[in-house]
Amino acid sequence: HTVTMAKKGLLERLAAGPVIGDGGFVFALEKRGYVKAGPWTPEAAVENPEAVRQLHREFLRAGSDVMQAFTFYASEDKLVNRGNKAGQKIGVEAINREAAKLAKEVANEGGALTLGGLSQCPSYLTGLGETKVKEEFRKQVKVFVDEDLDFLLCEYFEHVEEIEWAIQVCKETNKAVAANMCIGPDGDMHGVSAAECAIRMARAGADVVGINCHFDPFVCLEAMKKMKAGLDAAGLKPYLMVQPLAFHTPDAGRQGFIDLPEFPFALEGRICTRWDMHRFAREAWEIGVRYIGGCCGFEPYHIRAVAEELAEERGKKPEGSEKHDMWGAGLRMHTKPWVRARANRHYWEHLHPASGRPYCAGMSRPDNWGMTAGHKDLQQHSTETTAEEMKRVMDFKKA
Repeated sequence: HTVTMAKKGLLERLAAGPVIGDGGFVFALEKRGYVKAGPWTPEAAVENPEAVRQLHREFLRAGSDVMQAFTFYASEDKLVNRGNKAGQKIGVEAINREAAKLAKEVANEGGALTLGGLSQCPSYLTGLGETKVKEEFRKQVKVFVDEDLDFLLCEYFEHVEEIEWAIQVCKETNKAVAANMCIGPDGDMHGVSAAECAIRMARAGADVVGINCHFDPFVCLEAMKKMKAGLDAAGLKPYLMVQPLAFHTPDAGRQGFIDLPEFPFALEGRICTRWDMHRFAREAWEIGVRYIGGCCGFEPYHIRAVAEELAEERGKKPEGSEKHDMWGAGLRMHTKPWVRARANRHYWEHLHPASGRPYCAGMSRPDNWGMTAGHKDLQQHSTETTAEEMKRVMDFKKA
């Protein structure tokens, strides 16, 4: 009979070296026609499972060690918010369960781990309180435990209080728990510093803490340095994790790329190159981050760059490197001699890519409306946004 070797868990892998995450499913699948911009909910796991399965496979081939179930914004209150019918037509249980099954299926093809994720929910922004918010989280966690996903992730939280509640719910299980806030160096939306956010996540019970989304790789690393300093000063030693945007955001304010006028349909001019990701991966590793992945904008080639940069630390290159020679070396096979001349690391490391848009500024002026949890325009309701509500926000923008 066949003896199956036990799969190493998250904490065991982190103790041994880097763990490479995956990339940004909602943005990638929106561009492919399977996710609706606005609600950004993951009913594609039920409606178009092959699209989700294929994206998992592409990230696995690119070097991802973790298949993250496509459960972003899959709390029941989000699935019925502002006219969204996914919660009624499909349901919170079905979406989370099918997403978990897809992640497990593809993870088994390459020895990857699986995780189930929680995100911030409308009930918190509406001010419905701890009991209600935790009820929303438990609906998802129950499915993740039933499906025996390897660990749990609380990600994309703007307020440290809410992520503490999410961590506490996850700690009701026997799973390892990771926790990421979508904040930058200035801290959360209520003014809690990045260092204090990290301390509070660790004290709530998170085994891994860090940052995802809202800011580019290098802004995120500045915030990670603040988190690490705070944790060190407090004598806390969780593993560190970062999954940033693949868009450059040096001009973003506290809210991150959500405030940039290009969000979400004109961000392509800000996309990071694969060479940016080599630099990101190396700098993240050197400051002590051990779980390195990506969020919105991260495509498989970005993850492949992370995995290639850390190939020595991982003891291997990703399968996708079969079709990619490091630092453009494959261009030696190109027909044109001036392109062959680009087949070297120095060229790509020192290139400053042009945008091809001669009348575009290098920076934008972010919208800064100052709205956060409790504001009436952030509150949840099941009906579609009304004309009156749209007029109010348009008038506010003009003002």
